[in-house]
Amino acid sequence: MDDGWYRLAMLLTLVAGVWEGPIAILFRLFTDKGPNALVAANYLPAPWCYVVAVAAAGVAFAVLAVLENRRAAGKLG
Repeated sequence: MDDGWYRLAMLLTLVAGVWEGPIAILFRLFTDKGPNALVAANYLPAPWCYVVAVAAAGVAFAVLAVLENRRAAGKLG
């Protein structure tokens, strides 16, 4: 992949990680809206939705780190 594809994958991963992580928690805490497909963690009961939202953000961060390392390695090699 060239640099543009890595950056696109990183952007999409960032958006998904932020949306399923902190945004899902904010929706749960500060709105009375029910869960939907965009905040899937909110389908879970109270303590588990927060754990899943934090895990989703952590996985997205790990994927971003891998993508950045592969992008940087491609520039060097």
